[in-house]
Amino acid sequence: MTNKNDKNIEQELRQQQKFTVAGAIGRAGKGLMKGASPISVQEQACKILQQWIQGHVPDPSGALKEILKRRVQAAAYPNDIDPQNPYSILCNLIETLLASEYQLKEFVRQVDIRWGELYQERPRFEREGQQPDPDDEYTFASVRQILNQLQEKLKAE
Repeated sequence: MTNKNDKNIEQELRQQQKFTVAGAIGRAGKGLMKGASPISVQEQACKILQQWIQGHVPDPSGALKEILKRRVQAAAYPNDIDPQNPYSILCNLIETLLASEYQLKEFVRQVDIRWGELYQERPRFEREGQQPDPDDEYTFASVRQILNQLQEKLKAE
């Protein structure tokens, strides 16, 4: 008897609700996502890599981490990702930065800009042929060293 009452109540409630596509999918699609994650492989890889970056990149002010995370996200979405090895995205990104002096300098420039935004100060850009500012946290050499260390850590993953 209770089962019939429950069905009547459910039917009455449905009649009072407005039709929505989400509601229709919810009613019709029971088990539709069974066994599958509603989060895309790219999104899962980005989350894994962002957590890894957060825990492994030595960066007290956070600008380098933030720009690296943005680059990972931009690299992940147009590419097919190996779900077994999401770290390949970060490896490829670091290899690209280290292989090209121009790419590395552009990366450091973006990090400097983000540092300036975070601390509401003028960025300290390193100039070609001049000694870097002693207070500059992100020099070409220091960022190259951090990226080399990250590359070694990733090879161990």
